[in-house]
Amino acid sequence: MATATYTVKGMTCGHCVSSVKEEVGEVTGVTEVAVDLATGLLTVTSEGPVDAARISAAVEEAGYEVVNP
Repeated sequence: MATATYTVKGMTCGHCVSSVKEEVGEVTGVTEVAVDLATGLLTVTSEGPVDAARISAAVEEAGYEVVNP
């Protein structure tokens, strides 16, 4: 198991959180996604290391931006 944390910019509500969780959850290998709206922290748990670019792309697909991927 691997865990990585990212900071997401632009989320303002529960719908934002749901969108990010849904998109990141679809990345191959990801087993769990946790998002803290107040801090903007995205915590991704996966079977093994997942390329940060794939996580960033999923966040962008949801309409947000990863700060310092």
